[in-house]
Amino acid sequence: MSTELLTVLENIEREKGISLQVLIESVEAALVSAAKKVIHDKDKEVDVKIDLETGKIKILSEGKEIVSSEFGRIAAQTAKQVIFQKIREAERDVIFNEFNQKAESITTGTVYRFEKGALLVDLGKTEGVLPKREMSPRDSYHQGDTIRAYILEVTKTAKGPQIILSRCHPGFVKCLFHLEVPEVSDGMVEIMSVSREAGDRTKISVWSKNEKIDCVGACVGIRGSRVKGVVKELQGEKIDIIRWSENVEEYIQAALSPAEVSAVKILNREEKKAEVIVSDDQLSLAIGKNGQNVRLASKLTGWSIDIRSKKEIVKEKLEANMTSGLPEAPSQGVESIDGVGPKTAEALVAAGFKTLDDLKNASDETLLAIKGIGKKALEKIRSTALAVPKESVPPAQAAQPGEEK
Repeated sequence: MSTELLTVLENIEREKGISLQVLIESVEAALVSAAKKVIHDKDKEVDVKIDLETGKIKILSEGKEIVSSEFGRIAAQTAKQVIFQKIREAERDVIFNEFNQKAESITTGTVYRFEKGALLVDLGKTEGVLPKREMSPRDSYHQGDTIRAYILEVTKTAKGPQIILSRCHPGFVKCLFHLEVPEVSDGMVEIMSVSREAGDRTKISVWSKNEKIDCVGACVGIRGSRVKGVVKELQGEKIDIIRWSENVEEYIQAALSPAEVSAVKILNREEKKAEVIVSDDQLSLAIGKNGQNVRLASKLTGWSIDIRSKKEIVKEKLEANMTSGLPEAPSQGVESIDGVGPKTAEALVAAGFKTLDDLKNASDETLLAIKGIGKKALEKIRSTALAVPKESVPPAQAAQPGEEK
């Protein structure tokens, strides 16, 4: 091998991104195959040494040097085929590694063919596949259109790397916010969770450790300029941006927006089950069309959410009282708290707090999440509830002397 061939290999290295060492190894493998054609013995060991400075090649077989001029047409053709094959394999590895590092990010390409409902996208060095299942119902593309998509999966195949693209994955929305919102890309605002039903609605929760930063406002932008860029790319898909909170009750309440929530009651923290109380006029909004709003909120928070109306709660309590023979006054004990008005008492009852004993077991976070209860009201509730003996009952309900208890 002359210095001219070294120059050619260096050019290939620059153009295709294949390392010079890999190219040298390809030439060595080719020369070994060619040499075995000359000696007519595949079992004999052949050693090839290349001087990278001078380009001089030395081919040895059992200590005997084989001169390259002895190579016939078949041997030369074999060497050529091996070199081309090795370069193709190396090029595929380079492309695979490049796109594998870009996995879970956005790439841009050109639509050049339609095949069995899928889009084939020219990504420059290779092609990507956007299956129909990974398209948004709103997507519509034609040959030659520029397209942005999420790199969902990169795998090796016999034909080279296969790159699966997606436009309906939640990660696509997350990456779009990284592109549109500087505070997200530089880490000042963090995207905590994304739940999505592509083509219809997405909920995204954001948070910032810097309390001075309005994380929701940063994502929306002035007059909605930033979120509009995301919505445009998603062909008009609705996006709800929610402030994340470590307080589960507050997080669930925010996740159900645009519905107004009256109270959130944790049923089981280990199993992540919660009950949400809303006023009658907010019930359909909280559930959403075909259950979409509560479904997305559940995916976003990771909690199973059961939504119930105040009317339903009150009806159940009345039925329970009638069954037990008690008078229909579920909020009587709660209304006795000094400073708690009728509306707040109603909200407490709707949230499942029938008696003062129920309030004793409630956490501060749960009570503060109920509409109408602030820190002052919480203090009055605590002082009143603690002053009442356990399992106390109103005098009218107490068993009389001589009666069965």
